[in-house]
Amino acid sequence: MIQYPLEFLSETVAMNGTKSNWTTKSQFEESQVSIPPEFMGPGGALSPEDLFNHALANCFVATFKVYAENSRLTFEDVSVSSKLVVDLDESKRPVMKEFFLSAKIKNPSNPDKALLLAKKASDSGFILNSVKTKCHFDFKIV
Repeated sequence: MIQYPLEFLSETVAMNGTKSNWTTKSQFEESQVSIPPEFMGPGGALSPEDLFNHALANCFVATFKVYAENSRLTFEDVSVSSKLVVDLDESKRPVMKEFFLSAKIKNPSNPDKALLLAKKASDSGFILNSVKTKCHFDFKIV
């Protein structure tokens, strides 16, 4: 049984200036981060926007994998492509406006169940449901 609350820790250290990358660490991974060229940064590393996109896409993948395993659905792989659209809101502030995810589930043991679980995962992934970003999903069995 999962015991809540859960905590996930992160540490980030960044030097002065917008033209240099910095390091962010979680318990298991270290990543280089930079301001993207679209915001006049140097690029060349993950941007906060990339990390947001990754969080949403991998929330879907993780949730789908849990539902599939709990339902005894097997599949060869699930591949996901995603797009994050940053646009201005009504107040002319940039926001994470829309997220598009396309998932291909390869050789599931039960194609109908795979589609049902993909929809369930997109509806109930808790990170997906924690953001104001409009999310769009497309699922294919291949």
